[in-house]
Amino acid sequence: MELTLEEGELLVKLARKAIEKYLKEGVVDTPPADLSEVFYEPCGVFVTLNKIIGNVEHGRRDLRGCIGFPEPIKPLVSALVEAAVAAAVEDPRFPPVTLDELSSIVIDVSVLTPPRLIDVEDRKRLPSMVKIGRDGLIVERGFNRGLLLPQVAVEENWDAETFLSYTCLKAGLPPECWRDKKTRIYSFQAIVFEETSPNGTVRRLELG
Repeated sequence: MELTLEEGELLVKLARKAIEKYLKEGVVDTPPADLSEVFYEPCGVFVTLNKIIGNVEHGRRDLRGCIGFPEPIKPLVSALVEAAVAAAVEDPRFPPVTLDELSSIVIDVSVLTPPRLIDVEDRKRLPSMVKIGRDGLIVERGFNRGLLLPQVAVEENWDAETFLSYTCLKAGLPPECWRDKKTRIYSFQAIVFEETSPNGTVRRLELG
């Protein structure tokens, strides 16, 4: 899927609108029915909330919530609205976002390609098949599953092996479990749009 900057701006604005409506009224916003066709294609999407601590331009950004749909099981706009509200009030790592907080939170929206199994017999080759700045990862073993978006590895300055290890930890598994053939590793790519300031200009994030 390809998205223009204008379409990305609309996604971010719809995410903020959905969160604001839920925090004010306690209801999940009904997705618009009059958008272009691309918004109704099934697509994976994640919404990430970061709280700015200190100066808007140079302050620290602390994760405040991140939830989404890895697989294309819902129309993009429907998945977006659900993910936005869930990131604000259902992320088990954080208390629910308050309406007052929203003015200090920046939102980013990651639109995902379908996950693709990395099928490699020699697990030592696995890191060479993961490109930092391009790939996000999903680790799956039994009932354990963990996902990290591609921008996480860039922000943390990880190499591919470290990225694999942290995705294993996200799944609640030992960091070296990616070396075991019983562990399934998937990669995906993302188009990421983020606010430069709370409710401010939206830009496309270049990860590479």
